[in-house]
Amino acid sequence: MSIFNFVKERHRGRKGLALAALAIVLSSCSSTFGGYKGATTQGQSEASLYQGFMITGIVVAGITFLGLFYVLVRFRRRKGTNRIPAQRHSNLPVEVIYTVIPVLIVIGLFVFTVRSENKITQVSSNPNVSVDITAFQWGWRFTYSNGVSIVSQGANYPQLVLPANETTKVTLVSQDVVHGFYIPAFNFSRYALPGVTNYFDFTPTNTGTYVGRCSALCGLYHGEMLFSVRVVTPTQFQSWLTQQKAA
Repeated sequence: MSIFNFVKERHRGRKGLALAALAIVLSSCSSTFGGYKGATTQGQSEASLYQGFMITGIVVAGITFLGLFYVLVRFRRRKGTNRIPAQRHSNLPVEVIYTVIPVLIVIGLFVFTVRSENKITQVSSNPNVSVDITAFQWGWRFTYSNGVSIVSQGANYPQLVLPANETTKVTLVSQDVVHGFYIPAFNFSRYALPGVTNYFDFTPTNTGTYVGRCSALCGLYHGEMLFSVRVVTPTQFQSWLTQQKAA
């Protein structure tokens, strides 16, 4: 192989690696990196925050390893010479850059985290629906503001029905021990603690049925503390609520 062809092949290889790296970064913009996209507005805020952290980590890691690779190649010991590269005690501009930039990154991540947490933990003062959720050994009770109550009965796991694109305020309590109210597709988990009342909102964006479970080991039949969440249109929800009230 001639020197020209060798250089040309190396250039192609570098170009291919650069394009592959760019494709990975761009594809990650629409990826949740193994997590859920979130079936609620609150869950989507959490997914966006997680996505931002992952992309930032990938970019920082990429720059770090590129710099390390450059140093290893540029200042490697070459065959037939024992010359030591020029030594420098310090480089003030470089030191300022690699100190200030990480600090700015941390500040930025902190600000985005606070903004996302405020969206996730915000509780509406005028919700469309209110539901009281009681966790107990070993089941769940969902009580709506009009008196409709859905409760676990043996292997008949309860279903929490919510209207899409409307805000539901949830009041979560525990009747006995610590339980975990967990809906993976919502990117949401909250402990139900004895003597403590937790409040939070759900604003579902997609209709469908989602799996829920207890995420805290709460006793012998912890594995039976299952439930589901069904998100329907507001019209369907009102019809369901009326039927349950009549029954």
